[in-house]
Amino acid sequence: MKKVFLGLVALLILTGGGCVVAKNDRSEENTSPTEPVMCTMDAKQCPDGSYVGRSGPKCEFAKCP
Repeated sequence: MKKVFLGLVALLILTGGGCVVAKNDRSEENTSPTEPVMCTMDAKQCPDGSYVGRSGPKCEFAKCP
């Protein structure tokens, strides 16, 4: 009877550990740095009269030409 009880406890510990590992693996996938970024369609007028839009991962205005 004691062996059965210890076997069940070991099985529960292994199952719980597997769930924790699986959850951590999935959470890293959600924080991928390659996720698309949507910037607003603002425009900035440059001193020469041209316009530049926002781009890049931080949606900063591009440099004026």
